[in-house]
Amino acid sequence: MASSSQASRAVPNLAFRRLRGQRSPGEFAAAVRKAAREIGEQVSCDARYIGRVEAGEIRCPNYAYERVFLHMFPGLALGDLGFTAREQVRGGARCRPREQAHEQALDTRAFGFAATTHTGTDSDEESDVLRRAFMTSGTATAAAASLGLSSMAVPSQGRRRVGEPEVKAVEEAVRRIRLLDDRHGADGLYRRAAQPLRAAYALLDAGIAARRSTTDRLHSGAGELAISVGWLAHDSGRFDDARSHYAEALATARVAGDAALEAHAFCNTSFLARDTGRPREAVRSAQAGLRAAEHLSSPRLLALLSLREAGGWAGLGDRAGCEQALTRAHTYFDRGARAGAGAGAGAVDPEWMSFFGEPELESLQAQCWATLGDWPRAIRHARRAATLQDRRFTRNLALYRAELATDLAHGGTPDEAASAAEAALDVLDGVQSARIQALLSSTARTLRGHRGVRGVGAFLRRYEEVRV
Repeated sequence: MASSSQASRAVPNLAFRRLRGQRSPGEFAAAVRKAAREIGEQVSCDARYIGRVEAGEIRCPNYAYERVFLHMFPGLALGDLGFTAREQVRGGARCRPREQAHEQALDTRAFGFAATTHTGTDSDEESDVLRRAFMTSGTATAAAASLGLSSMAVPSQGRRRVGEPEVKAVEEAVRRIRLLDDRHGADGLYRRAAQPLRAAYALLDAGIAARRSTTDRLHSGAGELAISVGWLAHDSGRFDDARSHYAEALATARVAGDAALEAHAFCNTSFLARDTGRPREAVRSAQAGLRAAEHLSSPRLLALLSLREAGGWAGLGDRAGCEQALTRAHTYFDRGARAGAGAGAGAVDPEWMSFFGEPELESLQAQCWATLGDWPRAIRHARRAATLQDRRFTRNLALYRAELATDLAHGGTPDEAASAAEAALDVLDGVQSARIQALLSSTARTLRGHRGVRGVGAFLRRYEEVRV
């Protein structure tokens, strides 16, 4: 929502209002979503977004909306639609606080582009980076170039020597995928991210490295890339693809003797098994991950694997086993994070675990109690997850609010459930996650019998608008 100072300077977009014509904001939003589907875009446009545009709160749309609007009104430019030129929005008076601008610059450099500080109020730069990073012509070479992996292209004849540039490119691709997932969710990323993964494994198959350490890093990087792509498949509901990618990472770990990669692969395999109704496999995979991780000196990794095991026990209906695993998880978690050499030799948490803080700890506990049907406990932990989550991590913020809404709906408080679900919708634009959509769908189904309760009808109407 725009601040009061921003709202006071907003100039209504009368041109856009005229283009809407006699249609209601909700009807116009539905037309925007239909136009998006026609060109392969996905936007969560609703009446509230249209209202913000017409009020002048959105001075320039993000790149996805820009393409949709220009498709809807061929021959018109952004200025004809009442929007301000993008370069003026970037350089105008409405700047983010210095620390947010610094964060944006770091994010941009992380994708391999020049650091251009974004000063508008919308995530247009991030959306543009997402598309530039992953929109490819369908070849492994083009995908590699889009992610800074052009040096990974493998020649058709002979073998090539793999060096530091190729290894760094693989490692950087993993970081970029994780950062984009934090901001946008998995649905729009998966197929594009799978292409550089093929390029990375082509290097393993066709390349030789001058040093054993380079070979080890390439195996580790390719395995982490497989897990990252597997997670995108997992979060977007492509479970068979996810299982294949996780198995590929596990095989790579075994070949390379990489215990850290093995623990990560088992961690994600356990999560997938729980999500696909195989709780016993979830327990076994988590326990295998714990064995792989026992000498890695990362209590936080052991905590997460214990939480995965707890989720499996909950799926089996074993409350005692679940509680024991949760107690162990808390013991490990309370030992703190290990973020550098100062923590002791080898005592560094894996880079991929940056998402695992107190909000995720609370969320995973909530999931266990929800599976066991203990709604008061599930609600308590889910509420803490949603409250503690940093607003910069849009995907998880939407996820935790959606989980809270589902738990509240099942726990018999439909008014609070509707409020939490509306809060999830507030941050969902630009986030594409089948997991979050499934949670909101479940909440809507549960609340349909409570339309007379305050706030429920408004949420259901808004949800139906976005879903169309």
